[in-house]
This record gives sequence, structure tokens and C-alpha cells, in this order.
Amino acid sequence: METGELSTTPLTIAIDGPSGSGKSSVSKAVARSLRLSYLDTGAMYRAATWWCLHTGVALDDADAVAATVRAMPLVMGVDPSAPTVTVDGTDVGEAIRETAISSAVSAVATNLEVRAELGRLQRAAIEEAGAADSFSEGRGIVAEGRDITTVVAPDADVRVLLTASEEARLRRRSLEVHGAADEAAVEATRDQVLRRDADDSTVVQFHVAADGVVTVDSSDLDFDQTVQAVLDVVANRG
Repeated sequence: METGELSTTPLTIAIDGPSGSGKSSVSKAVARSLRLSYLDTGAMYRAATWWCLHTGVALDDADAVAATVRAMPLVMGVDPSAPTVTVDGTDVGEAIRETAISSAVSAVATNLEVRAELGRLQRAAIEEAGAADSFSEGRGIVAEGRDITTVVAPDADVRVLLTASEEARLRRRSLEVHGAADEAAVEATRDQVLRRDADDSTVVQFHVAADGVVTVDSSDLDFDQTVQAVLDVVANRG
């Protein structure tokens, strides 16, 4: 399939990777190029964290957190040009990116019952993207996160592990969060990025590609080159 050519059957593209690898921005660009839906599963964990804090649930009460997430009224907008995250009618797209959520999200993301529930919702979103009346009109979806290639959609048509060197990831996240990549900004970002990866590594593997997953290392690639590298994987699939 040539880059930008549309699939005649639902296409599922799963992209995993560590913090700062660029998977969200790259996944959105790939979805726009192929006119697919886009699902940010990391945002779902952030939304769950926001909802627990908003409703006063202690994050160290694993059973209460799981029950709260199972009842969470979450709606994910899957337009890659304007993805949205809504909980109980409230747009939390900006709130879930705040430092308070970034610092707390691992407590929710490492809860296995929460992972099971959100994984169920993610699989439902992937299935829905194959329907003619979906945003993508049945063309499919790009889903990105930590365990999409291995747990949520191990049978995806395309599975990619998007990675980069620690230096590159810290620089990118620093630019995203602080608007700068000088030494002070990078150090201010280091703990958040590396601790989150370390915490999540206790429940899911996203640093090394599983069998059948293609690794795209973007350390020495700019954004457009990284997007093209993933589109090339899609074009050369199977």
C-alpha cells in the first residue's frame, strides 16, 4: 500500500512506546494521513486518575480505585485533528496534563483491575472504528499507549514500538512541558518521565519489541521523518 492510500478493510495500527518517544504526536499524524480514528490510551489512564481525585477516592485503595474506574462516565473523541477526553460531561483534556495528574497517574496505571477495565474499553473503541458509522467510516484506528501491541490488540494489522534514546526523550518532553530543553528544564522533567516509565514497567513491557512488533527508533529522526517511518511500516505490512 502506498503512503496515504486508504485501506478497503478496517486497519488497526498499534503503537507503543516510553514517555517522550513521540508516540502521541506521531500517531495523530499517521491517523490523519490515513484518515483513521485515533485513540490515546494514556489519556484514558490520566482521565481515570483525574476522576478518582475529583471524586475523592484514595489512590492507594486499589479496590475503590478499580470500582470507581469501572463506573467512570468516560467519552473519548477519536478525531486525530481534535481528540477530546470528556468525563461526566466535563472536558478534561487540559486538566489531565497538569503536573498533579502526571505525578499520580502511575498509582492508577499499575492497578491491574483498572488495566483490565480500560483494556476492555480500548478493544471496544478499536472494534467500533471498523463500523461504517464511526468517525473513520470503517477505515480503522491508530491506538497508542504502553500495551497495545501486546495486550490490547496483539492481532493488530500493524504493530510498532516507537522508541528513542533517553536523551532525546527527555529533551522532547522538556520542550513539551516547559517550552525549553536547556539543562534545568531537562532535569525538571527527568524524574517525571523516568519514574513513570519505571513504575509502568512493573506491569507492562514497552521498552523492547515483542515478536512481530516493528521497532522505529526516532532518536536521530525529526518529526516528519518519524511519521514517514511509521507510514512505511504500514505500507510494507504483510
